[in-house]
Parts: sequence; structure tokens; C-alpha cells
Amino acid sequence: MSKEKESVLEGFKAFLMRGNVIDLAVAVVIGAAFTNVVTSVVKGVINPVVGAFGTQDLNMYSSCLKAPCETNDAGEVVKGIPIMWGTVLSAVLTFLITAAVVYFLMVLPMAKYLARRARQQAAKEEVQEVMEVSELEVLKEIRDALVAQRGSGRNDPGRNGPGQSTP
Repeated sequence: MSKEKESVLEGFKAFLMRGNVIDLAVAVVIGAAFTNVVTSVVKGVINPVVGAFGTQDLNMYSSCLKAPCETNDAGEVVKGIPIMWGTVLSAVLTFLITAAVVYFLMVLPMAKYLARRARQQAAKEEVQEVMEVSELEVLKEIRDALVAQRGSGRNDPGRNGPGQSTP
């Protein structure tokens, strides 16, 4: 196998092994399953509520652009131009329900969790910073005390330090 083919295969393998591809695949599978749940909610809950005011199937709501619309026995339009606004309304409701569920059950809790983690991390860094500052302050105090000791030992003529002789 040539080096170019090997590098392409290595690159493809690296691409597949990255977490992003796996996360994307999981998201697609979960999204497909979630779509079925939302569709069931729309058909089982929303449509009957709307049906209390009209037909139970939102797809049945329509208007005719060129009145009157006529259909044959099979339900096909033979005269007029129907505008199926009920289908659009059903799709919009499905989207809004999906967006609300994703936001309130996934995005909002994750945002709160990440904010809490960021606050904890900031507090931890602040404590670490305070500890570093306090260690630095202690070291400075020790240094100042040593300097003061040396200074007082050299300037005091009555005191003999190491290597000093009395006159």
C-alpha cells in the first residue's frame, strides 16, 4: 500500500475515533427516537385539544385559493388550489414542542450545571490564589526577619557575630 493511501486511512481512522463523530451519531439516534415521542404527543394530546374546537386532525384544515375546491372520491383535488395550512400548523406545533422539551429538559439543566461547575472552579482557583499569596507573604516576612537579624547583628558594636572580633 502506498504512503498516500496509508495516510488517508490513518486520517479517516483518526476522524472516526474522535469523540465528535460518536457524539453526533448518538445525537442523531436520540433525535430520531425523540421525534417519535413528540409526534405521539402532538397526535395524542395536541390534536384532540384542537379537535375540541374543530377537526381532530390538523392536516384537515385548509383553504382554497381558487374557490371552490372540489375533490373526487379518492380525496384528490380536481378543481381549485388548496392551501394546506393545517399541515404547516401541525409542523410548527411539533417544532415548538420539540424545542421546548429540548430546552427545558436538556439545555437549561446543562447550562445550570455548567454555571455551577464554573462557580466551583472559580472558588477553587480563588482559594488556591489566596494560599499562594499567603505563602508568599510568609516567605517575605521570614526574609525580612532574617535581614533585620543580620542588620542588627552587624550594627551592634557590643555584640560579636561569627567571624567578628572585638576591638
